[in-house]
Amino acid sequence: MPLGPQLMRIFNINPHEFSLLVSSYTFFAGLSGFLATFYTDKFDRKKSLLMLFMGFTIATALCGLANTFETMLIARALTGFFGGVMNSVVLSIVSDLIEYQRRGTAMGYLATSFSVASIIGVPFSLYLAHHYNYHSPFLFLACVCLIVFIAALKYIPAVNQHLSENTSKRHFWEPVLSIFKSKTQLTALVFMFYVMFSHFCIIPFISPTFVANAGISESDLTWIYLVGGFCSIFTAPFVGKLADRFGKTKIFIGSVLFSTIPILFVTHLQKSPLYAVLVVSGLFFVSAGSRMIPAQALISSAVVPENRGAFMSLLSCIQSLSMALGAYVAGRIIVKDDATGFLHNYPLVGYVAIAIGILTILIVQKIKFLDENPNKLKYPETEKVKYRL
Repeated sequence: MPLGPQLMRIFNINPHEFSLLVSSYTFFAGLSGFLATFYTDKFDRKKSLLMLFMGFTIATALCGLANTFETMLIARALTGFFGGVMNSVVLSIVSDLIEYQRRGTAMGYLATSFSVASIIGVPFSLYLAHHYNYHSPFLFLACVCLIVFIAALKYIPAVNQHLSENTSKRHFWEPVLSIFKSKTQLTALVFMFYVMFSHFCIIPFISPTFVANAGISESDLTWIYLVGGFCSIFTAPFVGKLADRFGKTKIFIGSVLFSTIPILFVTHLQKSPLYAVLVVSGLFFVSAGSRMIPAQALISSAVVPENRGAFMSLLSCIQSLSMALGAYVAGRIIVKDDATGFLHNYPLVGYVAIAIGILTILIVQKIKFLDENPNKLKYPETEKVKYRL
């Protein structure tokens, strides 16, 4: 997404076609998430993570070799097929190993990985793209992925506490049936669908509109992600601790209400100095993370451990489809002025995102999460693992 202005210029594509590049990843991530729902709880989560990460690495390298819009579209779809499920596996691992009372803090620390990526990965990749070409960030990332794969292979422990004789004997459709029989889990899926839709109405077009509408240069996009990530790396653990202390639902509601301010600023931004753009984008990064941290902690308690992998995989599917739909809808709403390059109707996208955010507040108050009655969780003894954060 940060490469949006460059890719739109090089491939000579419009906002709608660019939204397809974004949504192709998320659509195929949703497809793989749905397929993983049927089998993910039957395997050690570490093995699943390593297999998916290797596929993600290869697909990322293929993105670096793509020379046309069509080949990039295919490569991004393949990357999404592997990358989408990885998110659900990571969240399942964290949820398996960290008790609910401290899971908000855990999710806050986990969210700092995105901040570090914004501080280091995105700016450096934009630097590579600006000084070399758009191929270099993908090839660089593929090399980094190989290093991370080796580290994960060596240091991540086996995560198989959820496995049992009953798990291995279940029919492949039983995890899915258990989800559709649970009102709590179904409502939780709807809740996260709207949370991600609200995010991805805005996010894909931040870079293109900052360049086309706010008037900053493509090289200055590096500062957007550097400042945003730097702000988030401090606020994410703090928000997680607040969620554990005052209640995850309350912190989520407060974060959604706060997020309306940066959303309005981001979507209405006109010609502005760089420092003003940095302030606005920093607020948006902080508000986006503040919504996701308590939301993920809440969702993790919607299901018992033995079915968590299946639920998280289906959640990944729902989130990916929501992200794809959000990017696609925004791409249909936004119109590019061919004469000036200005992107019109972004404020309308902001109003849609705010309305959906308010809807999530109404939905989350209707969900009866299992953490409200800890006795319902029925954690196996092997899962009561204590980790210091």
